[in-house]
Amino acid sequence: MTILDSKTGRERASRTAGPYLQPAAGGARDQSQQVASPRAVAFWLVAGVLFLSLAAASAPAPLYRVYQAQFRFSAATLTAIFAVYALVVLITLLVFGSLSDHLGRRPVIIATLGVNIGACALFLTAQGVGLLFAARVLQGIAVGAATGALGAALIDLQPDGGGLAPVVNTAATIFGLAAGALGASGLVQYGPAPTHLVWWLLLAAFSVAIAGILVMPEPAARRPGVLASLRPTVKVPRRARGTFAVAVPCLQAAWALAGLYLSLGPSLAAQVLASPNRLWGGVVVFLLTGIGAGATVFFHRLAPPTAMLAGCLVLLTGVAVTFAAVAAMSAAAFLSGTAVAGAGFGVAFLGAFRTLSALAEPGERAALIAAIFTVNYLAFGIPALIAGVAVTHYGLHHTALVYLGVIAVLAAAAASSMVVRKHSASH
Repeated sequence: MTILDSKTGRERASRTAGPYLQPAAGGARDQSQQVASPRAVAFWLVAGVLFLSLAAASAPAPLYRVYQAQFRFSAATLTAIFAVYALVVLITLLVFGSLSDHLGRRPVIIATLGVNIGACALFLTAQGVGLLFAARVLQGIAVGAATGALGAALIDLQPDGGGLAPVVNTAATIFGLAAGALGASGLVQYGPAPTHLVWWLLLAAFSVAIAGILVMPEPAARRPGVLASLRPTVKVPRRARGTFAVAVPCLQAAWALAGLYLSLGPSLAAQVLASPNRLWGGVVVFLLTGIGAGATVFFHRLAPPTAMLAGCLVLLTGVAVTFAAVAAMSAAAFLSGTAVAGAGFGVAFLGAFRTLSALAEPGERAALIAAIFTVNYLAFGIPALIAGVAVTHYGLHHTALVYLGVIAVLAAAAASSMVVRKHSASH
C-alpha cells in the first residue's frame, strides 16, 4: 500500500493497514516495531491455545482407570468414551472445519474455548458414565472446531511469512497431548482430588485464554459463504490432492499409534511394567508424544518429503521394538520402543503437515487443515474403538500385539509408496 506524503494520507493508510500488514519499504523503524510486536504476541498466544486445547483432550487418558474403578464399567465402555471424542471431532471437522475462513479466526477460537470450559464443568460434576460421555462430546466439538481456526491463524500470523507455523502447529499439537497426559497422571497419583483438580486448573487456564483472544486483533479477512461452508465435506484444493493421497498412509500410521497409547496405553503400561503407580500411564504417553514434539523441533529443517519418509521408517522401527517388548513383557524394551516410535510419529506428521499446508491459499487454509485432521482422527478413533471391543474377548495383551502389527503394516506401506513415487518421479 502506498503511503501518502501528506499528514492526512499517512493517517488514512495507517488506519487501513491494520496491525498485521507490514509497512512499506522505507517506513520508520519504530513503526515496524509497533507492527511486528502484536503479530508475534498473537502468534504465540494462538500456539498456547492450541497446546492447551490438546492438553485438555489428553488429560482424561490417565483418569480412565480411575473412572473405571469408581463407576465399574468395562474396557469396551472405556474405549467407547475415548472413541466418542474422536467421532465428534470428525463430525465437527466436516461441518465446521472451514468456518473460520468465513467468520474469521477469533470468533471461532473464542467459541471453542467456551465449549472447553463446559467440558471441564461436566467432568467436575460427573457421577457416572453418562456425564463422562457428554464431557468427551464437548471436548470433541471444541477440538474439531478449533483445529482449522488455530492452524490457519498460525499461518496467518507467522513472522515474516516464514515456515515457522507448520513446525509450531505440529509441536503444539503433539506436546499438548504429552503434557496433558503426564500432568494429569501426576495429579492423579500424587495430588488431592484426583478426578477434580486437573479440571479446575484447566477451567482457569481456558478462562485466561479467552481474555487473551478477546484482545487479539482478527488476523484474517471475512468471506461470504458461511452457510454453504457448513455442508459436511472434506475440502482439498485441486493442486494438493495428489500429495494428499500420498500423505494419507503416513498420517494413518502415526495417528493410529497415538490412538493406541491415549486409549489403552495406561492399561498396557500397568501390565507390561507390572506397577500400580498411575504415573506410568502418563509417562508412556509422554514418551510417545513428548519425544514426538521434540523431534518436530529438532528435525524441522528436513525437507518435508524426506521428513515424511524418515518419520515412517523410524516409526516402523519403534513399533517393531514395542511389539517385541509386549510379546516378551520387557519393561525396558517397551519404554525404548515407545520413545523411538514417538520420534517417528513427530517427524512423519511434521513432514506431511508442512508438505500439504504449503499448497493452500489463505482462504483455503482452515479447510485443508480440517481435511488433514479428518484423516488423523479417523485413524485415531476407529482402531481404538475396535481394540476396546477386542480386549473384552481376547485380552489386552493379544489385542495390543495385533494393533501394533497393523500399525507396522501401515507404516511399511506408507514408506514403500513414497519410495515408489520418488523413484517414478526421477525417471
